[in-house]
Amino acid sequence: MSPSRAKTATPLIDAQVHVEGFVQVREARRSELVEDYVELIADLIADGREARQVDIATRLGVAQPTVAKALKRLVKEGWAIQRPYRGVFLTPAGEQLAVEMRARHQTVERFLLALGVDADSARRDAEGIEHHVSEATLAAFDAFLRKADGRG
Repeated sequence: MSPSRAKTATPLIDAQVHVEGFVQVREARRSELVEDYVELIADLIADGREARQVDIATRLGVAQPTVAKALKRLVKEGWAIQRPYRGVFLTPAGEQLAVEMRARHQTVERFLLALGVDADSARRDAEGIEHHVSEATLAAFDAFLRKADGRG
């Protein structure tokens, strides 16, 4: 570390607070894949299509075996149902998760746009941030947006 950086470094926070932050990040990473798949499946179905492995793989930019493995996890965890020779369907729990994730994504994206982030960057960045932002921070984003819109 350069001497100039050492002067500006912030002191370490309490160890327990540090742990809580890392636990939150690990939990978000663990659920991120499930949330992305569930949200995409819901979007494909809402667009009037079946959520087929090939379409999911194309939209996520991954190989079909990767999708097959992820779908097995979704089925095992109760988020989705696979039917032979048909697409993937969401369970009621999966549908609810998709609604929640879409709302989180929209709140984060609208917040980034309100800050002046360009539309493409806001859309891409919201895709990652939506999984890692706490409920308290999300509520603050929403309150900020309501106030900016004259509703709060």
